[in-house]
Amino acid sequence: MKKVLLILVLLLSSRPANGQVLIALLFGDKLNTGKIEFGLDGGLNLASIGGIDQSGNLKAFNLGFYFDVKLGSPSWMIHTGVIVVSTMGADGVPVYSLNDPELDTEFNGGSVTRKLSYFSVPVMIKYRSASRFHAEGGLQFGLLHGAEDVFSNEVPDQGDLAYTRKIRDQYHPLDAGVVVGAGYRLLGANGITLSVRYYFGFIDVVIDDATPSQFNRSIYFTAGIPIGASKAPKENNR
Repeated sequence: MKKVLLILVLLLSSRPANGQVLIALLFGDKLNTGKIEFGLDGGLNLASIGGIDQSGNLKAFNLGFYFDVKLGSPSWMIHTGVIVVSTMGADGVPVYSLNDPELDTEFNGGSVTRKLSYFSVPVMIKYRSASRFHAEGGLQFGLLHGAEDVFSNEVPDQGDLAYTRKIRDQYHPLDAGVVVGAGYRLLGANGITLSVRYYFGFIDVVIDDATPSQFNRSIYFTAGIPIGASKAPKENNR
């Protein structure tokens, strides 16, 4: 039943990247073994960019799939996977000149929402206690596949104005940083895992050396759902 509901959600979504998650979902039963747990996770993330003054958090959704690879002890594992939908960025970025007098006039006094879209891969060591709480930490790597600034302003007699500028060529294609988190598994060995993680990027993502350094930051709130775990051989799952 969980698989049917997840498939319906993904089919109703308009994001092209969700096709990769859908394929992983359909074949999830084959990926789960006694030593490997496969599943989907997703939720909300609050992103920001260190180095940009007067900006705020960008609220975005994240979605991906994960693997928990058990080590010698059932309490210790390697957590990895791909966050297929992983948006970094910031909201409330100060407006800058578009080198177009008409556009500059229309968006004067407005704001910019910066969206940096990545495929992200966390690689963490994870410890889960007998009480089903866990702690994890490691590295996360990102591959940029899209970047845009969305200008917005409310102009009397014209309503809400919006303009999107593509900025991918201004940002490095790769990002990396440290990630730490904690969480709790509900309903026993094959239940949903609720987690919170903090990502601290340590690479200046802006190409232009004359521009002040910018670093990705994000807090992830996720729910992880194992796919086919109940059919896998039992090996002291927690």
